[in-house]
Amino acid sequence: MQQLIFESHPIFILLCAIIGVGYAFVLYQSKHPWSEKINRWLFAGRAISVFLISFLLVGPILKLINQIYEKPEVVLVLDNSSSLKDKIDSVKIQHELSQIANQLKETGYTVSIKNLSGSEIEKPKFNFKTSDINGALKNIQANYEDKNLNSIIVFTDGIYNTGVSPLYSPWRVPIQTVGLGDTIEHPDLILKNVAYNKIAYQGNQFPVRAEVAIQNLNQTDVSVSVFKSGSIIAQQKKNVSNKSFLTFDFLIDAKDKGIARYEIVVGNAVGESSLKNNRRNIFVDVVEGKKKILLVAPAPHPDIKALREVVEKNSNYEFVVHIPGISKTDSKLLAPGQAELVIFHQPFDADMKTATLYNAFSKSKTSLLLVIGSKTNLRALPSNNIPLQFESTFQKDEVTPFVNSAFHDFDFAETSNTMFSRFPPTHVPFGKFSYPQNAKVLLNQRIGTVQTDRPMLLSWDDNGRKIAVFIGEGLWRWRLEEYDLTEKTEVFDGTFSKLIQYLSTLDDKKKFKFAPIQNEFSETTPAIFEGQVYNDLFEKTYGHKIEIQLKDESGKISNYNYTLSAGGEKYEIGGLKEGSYQYTASTLINAKKEIVSGQFLVAEQNIEQQNLVADFGLLRKLATQTGGKFYKANQVDVLLSDYQKTEAKSLVHSEEKFSPLVQAQWFFFLILCLISVEWFLRKYLGSY
Repeated sequence: MQQLIFESHPIFILLCAIIGVGYAFVLYQSKHPWSEKINRWLFAGRAISVFLISFLLVGPILKLINQIYEKPEVVLVLDNSSSLKDKIDSVKIQHELSQIANQLKETGYTVSIKNLSGSEIEKPKFNFKTSDINGALKNIQANYEDKNLNSIIVFTDGIYNTGVSPLYSPWRVPIQTVGLGDTIEHPDLILKNVAYNKIAYQGNQFPVRAEVAIQNLNQTDVSVSVFKSGSIIAQQKKNVSNKSFLTFDFLIDAKDKGIARYEIVVGNAVGESSLKNNRRNIFVDVVEGKKKILLVAPAPHPDIKALREVVEKNSNYEFVVHIPGISKTDSKLLAPGQAELVIFHQPFDADMKTATLYNAFSKSKTSLLLVIGSKTNLRALPSNNIPLQFESTFQKDEVTPFVNSAFHDFDFAETSNTMFSRFPPTHVPFGKFSYPQNAKVLLNQRIGTVQTDRPMLLSWDDNGRKIAVFIGEGLWRWRLEEYDLTEKTEVFDGTFSKLIQYLSTLDDKKKFKFAPIQNEFSETTPAIFEGQVYNDLFEKTYGHKIEIQLKDESGKISNYNYTLSAGGEKYEIGGLKEGSYQYTASTLINAKKEIVSGQFLVAEQNIEQQNLVADFGLLRKLATQTGGKFYKANQVDVLLSDYQKTEAKSLVHSEEKFSPLVQAQWFFFLILCLISVEWFLRKYLGSY
């Protein structure tokens, strides 16, 4: 549809007509050598030409309205997870999908066929390790947000093992469901879960729990074995006794350092329908021992218990308390180098009970945390190489902490400042004090509601080791107060857990760093590594070629390489099978070869075999909730018949386009044609 609109008032069109007629009248009122009839034609041509030219001054605009018809779209979604591999004929389902798509197209629909990941399907392959029906439907709904999506047809067994149930998500279009698979529970033993510690300490035992589900098997003996390197290292047998679930607990010796593979196997039962869900591999990282955190104090104090609770939450730490004259501590643990971090609570008390130990550790490379309290002799600090100088050693302030926003070495919980403000105040020395210029302030003091610049917790580097000082005592009150308010101790425990981890981890000053971004990957995802190269100023540099060598458990070696670039520090290696891998990475820095090595895991995902019983009940509910219908696999003809009974309504879009008439070529040629014909006739008939 076309419409003419004007920039100026339409009354000017009349003026254009008067100008055209007037100009033609002046030109053709005189005598002429042609007939009166031809004169009238020439008069009309000149009047129209002048009118059209002057008409352009009015600013006419041509408005074009196009009607676009968008066909309704139907998306066919096929569950291509491995739980359907033995239940569905891939050739048959491909033929049925093509048949449905063609008939829907003939009915007036636009059709696409996708799998659970949202990719177009050409030939179905039931090889997905997980089923996320809700995620697949959400992805389709999002991708068709601005399109004429009529409905979604899902071909699935209704089993989901990733994401949430599709019953609890809002859907804006009807979802038709087609049930695939088998709803009958066949006799089966299923290794549902294996619970174990991923880290074990060499020389210790670690627990392994195997959970076995029983389907349609009664009075049957079930055996579970633990294998290592092909040999049985533990085995248990239990009778089902009409139970549907059994647990088997083992204690396994952690002998050799490194990543160890163990295979948990459920013995086959007579008449069992599937053996694929009877075994699972687990990997345990056997390390030398726990990190030791030593706390030295002149006397018992409730703060010590609060810190113990924090440290012992982390299974990688061992907390040792030494109180001279009270606790009996192995003398080996009191030697420098045995602990990753030493905490001195109330150092340099009046009797100087821990001064000798402090002097021994101050000369070592062991990181230190000093908790300065009311029993600490503040004047003794500078004389013992602790660079803190307090203005007042007698008067006290009551303060609470708040996070220093300029500290970025680790993150505090978002609710930290809110919770800190509700903690009971603790006593600290009054007034300002001096501290090292290179110190990093973690927490500052707040007096009442006034935030000050006086540190409460600070840390500095001392020749490659970290020293931190916490000013104040009464930490135990903070932990109790948080529990009283929230029935949790997340802020307190998180703050001091991160502090202890920060202090007990030495800074890595190597110029070449290379490691996987996590210790364990899935077979379905690539292993991702990240590398960095630094110069003498410890600034990142790029352009270095990194050589990577991977060795699997069988000894097979694979080589890779890539070049570091800004934004290109990571490297992905896909297609790795389940197992433990050793990696070695190398690069040249200033003509010197730098090497980094380590280990990582690739774990198999076997959750698709945990449940093979189709859930048609879920599919019926999903279809009913969304206004769709449920069909069995043999009711495809009924599905197509239902679509043919409904009209495929297209969505009409109007598109407006504005074009100034002066830019129209046809209008230009119309004027040119009129002027040319008039000029030719005048010349032909003998006029000028």
